Amino acid sequence: MEFWNMVKNEESEEEELRIDGEIRMEQGFWDWLLEKPDRSATGLEKAIASAGKNLVVWINSTGGSCAAASVIYSALMEHRKRGGTVMAKVDTAISAASVVAMAADKILIAPVGVMMIHNPWTKVEGEVKDMQKAIEILSQVKESIVNAYQKKTGKSREEIGRLMDEETWMAAGKAVELGFADGMLYEEEVDEPVQDGILKGARQVYNSIPKDIFVEKLKEIMQEVDDQPSETDAADFSYLKNKLMLERARF
Repeated sequence: MEFWNMVKNEESEEEELRIDGEIRMEQGFWDWLLEKPDRSATGLEKAIASAGKNLVVWINSTGGSCAAASVIYSALMEHRKRGGTVMAKVDTAISAASVVAMAADKILIAPVGVMMIHNPWTKVEGEVKDMQKAIEILSQVKESIVNAYQKKTGKSREEIGRLMDEETWMAAGKAVELGFADGMLYEEEVDEPVQDGILKGARQVYNSIPKDIFVEKLKEIMQEVDDQPSETDAADFSYLKNKLMLERARF
């Protein structure tokens, strides 16, 4: 069963990597037998290597193989190292899938999205030394996962270790608060203050007319401010005047 697919966004014409379902290292037997495209982590590694500069990664996965997640994480980091960008958009990123998300320059999570981090686990059978070896392996795997979380969040290894021990589930707001995401998808833009709106409009005007004409007009406006201070609140006028002077210096 395929867990990833590379598609092209018709509007932006940018490539989008869509990760859905269990993250696996190897190609399934029947896919191999029927000679289907390699949709394993190793196949994805090759696809990322040949992807365009700006890559969007949609993640909707409950996790899977830690080793497979490591391969994908490294492939995305190599893409960034080559000068590309990676934007992760998260619907669900649980367990190993959350490790993949950490490779992005920016992580945005859906308002109804969820992330979860926990300690790695495995199945083992045998005698005492086999159990002890399994504990050692799991401890080292955890250390490698902490590296990815620490690099993204900036939190201490101790705090990240505690969050993994507790099996931490994060709705969108909590993921942003803890640093596992940079923001939420579909957030509405905040209205600008009136003064900033005026200055934004001034910049648009400035871009549409010759500079010398704009500067002369700006001088006239500032002269009116000096000549008629009583027409409005003095504090507001002083604030606006100072910002206009600053903008004139920038021009």
